[in-house]
Amino acid sequence: MLSVVIPAYNEERRIVSCLQEVARFLHARPDAFEVIIVDDGSTDSTVEKATGFAARDPRFAVLSHGSNRGKGAALRTGIAATRGNRVLLTDADLSTPLDELPLLEQPLDEGAIVAIGSRGLPASRLVRRQSRLRELAGRGGNLLIRLLCPELHGIRDTQCGFKLFDGPSVRELCRWSTLVGFGFDVELLLLARRRKLPVREIPVTWAHHDGSKVTGRAYVATLFEVVRVRINLAAGRYPHGPDS
Repeated sequence: MLSVVIPAYNEERRIVSCLQEVARFLHARPDAFEVIIVDDGSTDSTVEKATGFAARDPRFAVLSHGSNRGKGAALRTGIAATRGNRVLLTDADLSTPLDELPLLEQPLDEGAIVAIGSRGLPASRLVRRQSRLRELAGRGGNLLIRLLCPELHGIRDTQCGFKLFDGPSVRELCRWSTLVGFGFDVELLLLARRRKLPVREIPVTWAHHDGSKVTGRAYVATLFEVVRVRINLAAGRYPHGPDS
């Protein structure tokens, strides 16, 4: 079974269209599935709209945080609730279309444990780009992430919100994760690398959508979280090796 986890925060304008597209895609596949929407303390009608949609299909479920905790916290809540042998993480704006999923499934079929969509590879297809300023901030952030986390050597884009994991493995990794914001992706990949789990980075199609929750403040907060990863490493708070 495929589990799909969608974090959502103040997404009332597009949550229904997102879930309609997810349903269209998954209903066309022969595999069993479940979709878990995690509302991260929205102050608009996101919960009501998502719950209304889920009421028509028992394979959709809505979990809700009472307050805004951060994207990482929402993902951790959603992953912990999954039952699938594979878990897909995707954003509510569907910046990478679900039709790209087979590109991530192939590496797992070949033995990988983690397959991450990437905007940073030569074959990546950026249909609608971000502003020049946001692109520069993103590149600078990725550079700092690689400098602070040499364990992630070779990974060009840790932050693309389209990732596929082996289900039991990602649920185990989440037991060790600590971050609640956008740095969660970095921490999860670092944990995978420390456990010697095969990680593949795959070029995907990606399009920027207006209404992104990634602000300049979020970029700074993410970098502080990456520093927290280094502190956790120095304190021995993460397992090391496949038998840890």
